[in-house]
Amino acid sequence: MSSADAPAPRKFRFAAGGEGNAEEGGARRFAKLAQKAEELGYDSFMIPDHVGNQVGPIAALGALAVATDKIRIGTAVLANGFRHPAILAKDATTIDVLSGGRLELGIGAGWMKDEFDQAGIEYERPGVRIAKLEESLQILDTLLRGQECNFDGEYYKISGLKGSPRPRQGPRPPIAVGGGGPKMLALAAKYADIVSVAPPSTKEGKMLLSGITMEATAARVEAIRAAAGDRFGDIELNWTITAVMPTEDREAMAEMALGAISNGYPPNIEADVTLTAADILDSPYLAIGTYDEIADQIRKVRDRTSMSYVGIFPTQMEAFAPVIALLKGE
Repeated sequence: MSSADAPAPRKFRFAAGGEGNAEEGGARRFAKLAQKAEELGYDSFMIPDHVGNQVGPIAALGALAVATDKIRIGTAVLANGFRHPAILAKDATTIDVLSGGRLELGIGAGWMKDEFDQAGIEYERPGVRIAKLEESLQILDTLLRGQECNFDGEYYKISGLKGSPRPRQGPRPPIAVGGGGPKMLALAAKYADIVSVAPPSTKEGKMLLSGITMEATAARVEAIRAAAGDRFGDIELNWTITAVMPTEDREAMAEMALGAISNGYPPNIEADVTLTAADILDSPYLAIGTYDEIADQIRKVRDRTSMSYVGIFPTQMEAFAPVIALLKGE
């Protein structure tokens, strides 16, 4: 395919996030956080799914459905093992109706073993969690359309259940699936409307440093392309910037970041390789530099990988907002 024949890149979209924990002002200020994201120009506001220090995502989405007007709301991402898909489908379509058709439903296999253990929920081996998620995605696809579901799987059995209420969006609210490993990416490519491209992680849930490079990210996108086949063009690709570091000296900040990693910070990273400052500056998952430089880096990420839906970690929303002004509409 020549450059003249290549499809035009998707326009950028931007997702803020919040947990409703004490650092953000608590659950009572959570709706104001989403309203602020709406004011700052974010396209969506996403809530993670943890049993620890955060709001319950389903209840919080119900509140945001009536507290906001335009911003899309969703989950990034729900742990499939925490909820039965038939119950989740009813909650999701209810939220879609209440919000006027603004839900994006993100779901994954669940990856934080400690949380399953704390809640007394069985943390099954990866193959089982992924197989359960695949069954859930098939059930959700039917019920989120308001259709009757009859499903006889290994883990879930649904008999004559019709999805209700009917969602506001047609044919159903978009489903997002995130992953970093080949099996999760292949599953996402098969079923999801939005694929969140994450670095691979260890069995303990630590992010592999080797996965944050541009080359590793592009390779994951190519794996999605191969698994998706003809439907690849219909998939929106998302990634989440883990740190926004405005600075006039990109190189010095990159060296500081390398120093922190070598000293074991942040603790959720497994330093399985040694990276250079150039690797850090090229990474899609770090935003370092002036606002113009960060905007240029995000354009470069889209050119290299076709990823266009940019997520920002909770607490980074205002730091990144000036970049949105530079990229909005592109």
